[in-house]
Amino acid sequence: MAQRLIVIGGDAAGMAAASQARRRRGRDDLEILAFERGHFTSYSACGIPYWISGTVEERDDLIVRSPATFREEHQIDVRTRTEVTGIDLDRREVVARDLDRGGEVRERFDTLVYATGAVPTKPDWARDMGGVFGVQTLDDGAAVRDWLDAEPKPRRAVVVGGGYIGVEMAEALVQRGLSVTLVEQGEQPMSTVDPDMASLVATAMRGLGIEIRTGVRVSGIEERDGRVAAVVTDAGSLPTDVVVLGLGVRPNTALAAAAGLPVGTTGGVRVDRRMRVPGMPDVWAAGDCVETLHRVSGMAVHVPLGTHANKQGRVVGINIGGGYATFPGVIGTAVTKVCDLEVGRTGLREREAASAGFEFVTVRAESTSRAGYYPGARPMTVKLIAERPTGRLLGAQIVGRSEAAKRIDALAVALWNGMTVDDMTALDLGYAPPYAPVWDPVLIAARKAVDALAS
Repeated sequence: MAQRLIVIGGDAAGMAAASQARRRRGRDDLEILAFERGHFTSYSACGIPYWISGTVEERDDLIVRSPATFREEHQIDVRTRTEVTGIDLDRREVVARDLDRGGEVRERFDTLVYATGAVPTKPDWARDMGGVFGVQTLDDGAAVRDWLDAEPKPRRAVVVGGGYIGVEMAEALVQRGLSVTLVEQGEQPMSTVDPDMASLVATAMRGLGIEIRTGVRVSGIEERDGRVAAVVTDAGSLPTDVVVLGLGVRPNTALAAAAGLPVGTTGGVRVDRRMRVPGMPDVWAAGDCVETLHRVSGMAVHVPLGTHANKQGRVVGINIGGGYATFPGVIGTAVTKVCDLEVGRTGLREREAASAGFEFVTVRAESTSRAGYYPGARPMTVKLIAERPTGRLLGAQIVGRSEAAKRIDALAVALWNGMTVDDMTALDLGYAPPYAPVWDPVLIAARKAVDALAS
């Protein structure tokens, strides 16, 4: 009889694991059943703000493989709108509920992949009512689109929280013609970079017409006829027709914890280097629901990114399929577009470096994206954090208006390989006036860091 693999979660990690396992083991040798509580599989959650804004016109452009494609071309039985509500490790079964038709089923497994992703942080005051949204899944994005398109058309929006999804959704709503206020409890939006770099982002957002209120705490929501009417803060009420929660996400591990899977200090499921759950034979986990190792700090972290989820899912599938693969950890590299700014980061921020016990120097270098005399050269700020006295790169951040964000990749490679800033000053980077100054911004920042270490 064929072995049976059950996958809980039908997005990046889960379907990457299922697909890789299918490539390595034939249909007669391995039966694969995947449960997904939403309508869609293998889609780009990162693209949702751009679909809401209208930059991406069609929802289906965000879908890499549909459930039908998995069923017909990969022989993976995908059951959408079906939520797993229980895992029985002793009986090797999962309990699943049909969200549309009702009723429960029990399905046995020989191997289990837990890939439930993350869920938006939802404070107690965020009651369910018309016009209040988290934006985590494609179904969430569709709900926001429907609300924005319905009559009467919303005119005002409040975004609560200034992380990636918060700033991206603020921009998307401005592009849809709404008056937008972003409320952030901290000193700056975009806390994924240091405050001095985040201030550049805040300035650009204000230039787009987004009102930013920092140091403000939200305490409630007012409603009228079942629809949101205002957001209540400690600095007064903000009338609104739509609220988007951008308060970050947490690992979706309630089901795992109830089943007895180990949960780490970050709230994510603990896994080993092969993405196997320790002490749980033939149970694997991957994606935004797990914690992983930060290669610079050496600490357990939860970094929910599609890049990691796809890689982790691939590792799981290779191992289930009889191969050998490991996931080596993360360094937190990320890029985003905020208004006309490109923002990139990798490694540790200042407070993370301090928390990990490093002594370090920081430098900021101002440069341009191209040779200064070449048309279209735009300003760019590069920030480096280097360990004292070794000079090892600990972290980097970039903010600029063109050709900035992808430069973070060169810094990520240097960080991944433990390079010092002195090593980096000699990097053989590409040069031509349309693409870079003769001294690339990355090299200028590295030279400045070397000088700081010597002082």
